[in-house]
Amino acid sequence: MIVRLLFPLMLLVLWPAVQAAQSPRIDEATVPMQAVQLGPHSYFVQGLPGAASSENQGFMSNAGFVVTRDGVVVFDALASPPLAEKLVGLIRTITRKPIKRVIVSHYHADHFYGLQVFKALGAEIWAHRYAEGATRSEGAAKRFAQRKDALFPWVSDDTRLLEADRLVDDKLDFEMGGVTFALRHVGPAHSREDLAMLVVPDGVLYAGDLVFRGRVPFVGDADSRAWIAALDTLIALNPRVLVPGHGAPSHAPRTDLVFTRDYLQYLRDQLGPPARNLVPFEDAYEQIDWSKYRALPAFDEANRTNAYNQYLRLEQEGGK
Repeated sequence: MIVRLLFPLMLLVLWPAVQAAQSPRIDEATVPMQAVQLGPHSYFVQGLPGAASSENQGFMSNAGFVVTRDGVVVFDALASPPLAEKLVGLIRTITRKPIKRVIVSHYHADHFYGLQVFKALGAEIWAHRYAEGATRSEGAAKRFAQRKDALFPWVSDDTRLLEADRLVDDKLDFEMGGVTFALRHVGPAHSREDLAMLVVPDGVLYAGDLVFRGRVPFVGDADSRAWIAALDTLIALNPRVLVPGHGAPSHAPRTDLVFTRDYLQYLRDQLGPPARNLVPFEDAYEQIDWSKYRALPAFDEANRTNAYNQYLRLEQEGGK
């Protein structure tokens, strides 16, 4: 009889704890994320289309990881600690090997805000030397404030913006667990510090934001002329599979390299003459035929900003 009386009482006491254990944390990433294998050692997760929003919890960029017999190399850390935790969980379904290294393609918010999760696991952060101080700039502070506003609670005051532990030069090959990696600096392009990583035995190239697939690239005030030249560097690596910073992987890398190159060249071709002839930007923008790109994801979020910043850059270049 005493046991029968105590059991309901114990349920009343323990039920809140049981519910809490079963419920996601308020800042836990709940967006779908799936690890896709691209080669014997190489995997990636694909972000959702469009710009960062509360709906996609900031999961709009890709990340990759490579499993070797000695450990795991991660390429990019996603846009928040909760997203990085979700990525670690996926890695753990494939291997229990230690996560030893994170390669940061570039220091834009959607690619590195999850670094603290990997750092806590003992991973070493690598980036190009041009990334030094990237988290301490005025622009970084403004972006952090914007992301905390747009992506709270996934990005918050508990999010730490981490610098790299090791800054690498323009060309570096390294080996881990029998797998050879080729790091190549391909900036200044999308950013000054753009790094691409080729997993040599798999032929899988993680290209970061030099290549956008299936959406309008975010160009901003990047040096589009240098970016176009950087795409030639990626073509020379002759990858079998290309993982862009956004969108699905390409099994025809040259096609997608050309898509990004053509968009950049279109901006330059269309905006160069009005910049040279001092035609006001708004007038120039309205006269350009954007029909080839208008239906693509992120057109509304990115295209006008891209055009305006490239117009200013072309003014400085003399419209050439």
